Amino acid sequence: MLRVENITSDIFMRPNYTKIYQDIISDYFPEKIKDPQITRLIGGLETAEDVIVLNDILFKKAEKSFKNQQLRSYDKRTIEKILKYQKKYNLSNSRISLEFKMSRNTIAKWKKIFAV
Repeated sequence: MLRVENITSDIFMRPNYTKIYQDIISDYFPEKIKDPQITRLIGGLETAEDVIVLNDILFKKAEKSFKNQQLRSYDKRTIEKILKYQKKYNLSNSRISLEFKMSRNTIAKWKKIFAV
């Protein structure tokens, strides 16, 4: 009997954002296929922050609601980058949460977990 081992590597568990965004651009934004900025961003989708930046460029909306931010997930590298940004500019949890559109409690929890 074959035994399947659990694959917990981050590489296998992540969605292929490059393929997803290539499909979105070809279907909904064919005029942006040759845009060098978008091509560069699609080639370097490594962190959640990269995905968010590309998403903001593609789906520019004047009004962004907090309701839309509920289901975002962040990888470790992006969390550390946000916390370093907070420390560098000496921002409060409230200020950083407004800037990145997330809960103050999320920031506080990350600070406890990552001991910043």
